[in-house]
Amino acid sequence: MKLLQLQEQFRNHLLDRPSGIAAVVKGDIDVYHYAYRAQLLNCLKDTFDKTWSWLGDDGFEAAARAHIEAHPPSAWTLNVYGEGFDRTLAELHPDDAEVAELAWLEWTLRRAFDGPDADPVDQAALAAVDWDEAVLYFVPTLRLGTVTTNCAALWSTLTAQTTPPPAERLPVPRTLRIWRQGLSVRFHTLDDTEERALRLVLGGADFPELCGILTAELGDQDGPAEIGRILGLWLQDGMIAAISDHPGDRLPLSE
Repeated sequence: MKLLQLQEQFRNHLLDRPSGIAAVVKGDIDVYHYAYRAQLLNCLKDTFDKTWSWLGDDGFEAAARAHIEAHPPSAWTLNVYGEGFDRTLAELHPDDAEVAELAWLEWTLRRAFDGPDADPVDQAALAAVDWDEAVLYFVPTLRLGTVTTNCAALWSTLTAQTTPPPAERLPVPRTLRIWRQGLSVRFHTLDDTEERALRLVLGGADFPELCGILTAELGDQDGPAEIGRILGLWLQDGMIAAISDHPGDRLPLSE
């Protein structure tokens, strides 16, 4: 038997697929069958420890094992194995939306922590910016996502190891922005105006266009005030990586 055939049979044995490896390899290979799943379970527990706390041992392990059976690893590193676990949880807990949303929040925070570095713009250089031509570029770890539950409050209390509140549906869905500031991953719930501004910039609007749109929508008094508030918040949160008067490719964003 060729090495490739032996490797394929061993993989099939781990994944509970038809395999004749037991007739080829001497010794007990079932230990590898157990170790494979145990390693993936531990990986999910490490990545989704708040979701684990929320569901408890039995609930989390049942969900993790279902995910492991349906989604074997496909990348060279287990750092990305948690991709899609929130969707598994959504299927398993259709009446408890906070479970999947809590897992989504944990996963997105983890990916932001592992994301590419980008120093925030030096605020001392703002005086030299030509705001009539300015284009804002966000840090590459920025991500957006819409939630329908108080998953953010659940994450915060579970992180602080205090008693979490009951799961609740929000009056209206809200958008979170998630990013890394220095070595800390952060999230923030957007109000309607900030979300509008953020999506405009990510959609290609430069700063003058942003100002024109928000002023037209909010009025000559409230528009500039809101623009100043939002720009100050983005600078304070270290979200802006560069301000340029030369349009170019914008940094990627996914939801």
